[in-house]
Amino acid sequence: MTAVATPGPVTDPGSRPRRSRGARGRPFGRNPLGLLFSAPYIVFVLAVFAYPLIFSVWMSFQDYFFSAPGAQVDRPFVGLANYEQVLSDPAVWRSFGNVGIFLIINVPLTVVLSLVLASALDKAVRGRTFLRVSYYVPYVTASVAVVGVWLFLFNGNGLVNQILGPLAPDPSWLVNSSLAMPTIALFVTWKQLGFYILLYLAALQNVPKELYESASTDGAGRIRSFFSVTVPGVRPATLLVVLLSTITGANLFTEPYLLTGGGGPNGASTSPVLLMYQKGLEQGTPDTAAAIGVILVILVLGIALLQRRLVGGDES
Repeated sequence: MTAVATPGPVTDPGSRPRRSRGARGRPFGRNPLGLLFSAPYIVFVLAVFAYPLIFSVWMSFQDYFFSAPGAQVDRPFVGLANYEQVLSDPAVWRSFGNVGIFLIINVPLTVVLSLVLASALDKAVRGRTFLRVSYYVPYVTASVAVVGVWLFLFNGNGLVNQILGPLAPDPSWLVNSSLAMPTIALFVTWKQLGFYILLYLAALQNVPKELYESASTDGAGRIRSFFSVTVPGVRPATLLVVLLSTITGANLFTEPYLLTGGGGPNGASTSPVLLMYQKGLEQGTPDTAAAIGVILVILVLGIALLQRRLVGGDES
């Protein structure tokens, strides 16, 4: 008995698979409502971040200056002249060195204190809610109000110097060229700490409790469990804290402007952003200020990529 082969469907090798009618009828994807909800934020990012950045890059290559609205003025292309002027300015190099000192103090201190305090607040301790609110209050308080308190504490006749007595520095903290930027770094660390504590508290909720139980069964104490379970478990949050604190430090402006009267003494606390304000608005050279801003963005991106490799690793 011979089996008769049933011919299969004939297909054209050159034919393309047709899209379904639903795919053709949805140019904005399967969830257009999500795009609609995200549209205001996209517009905000483009208007507040993307456009100013692109305009700053263009401005840094021009002989740009402010003019009356509607006035037609010539702003010629000058190439890298603004960057050459910036890189040959000692004040610019000092401002980047100042913010480097700030980051060296602020970022490690922020990571260590926020993680330790968040781990303590995550435990069942008495007054936990009160402590959480207490740490968060400085973050939501206006910098101008908090700066007044720190000026009272760290001026020449302030409370800190009265407590230290003969050990108090002379000149005092905020008028001392060696101590002005470290004092600002301590201030920013204290003020921003509540926000980073909340980030770590949220990350600690995702660390499985079974890991702590296993570590306790193996004989690990609290310190060993902290370094073996907590620290690896919150590594993505640590990367986020490091990145955010670095970006905050790179954009330092309000604190040195208010605490030291505009970057004093003698530029010892001037940050790049504060220098941009001085050159762009006070001295009327926005093209130079834009060049400083572009260099700052490039440096922050490089530091962020390096931190991601060192802190985040492959898991992040």
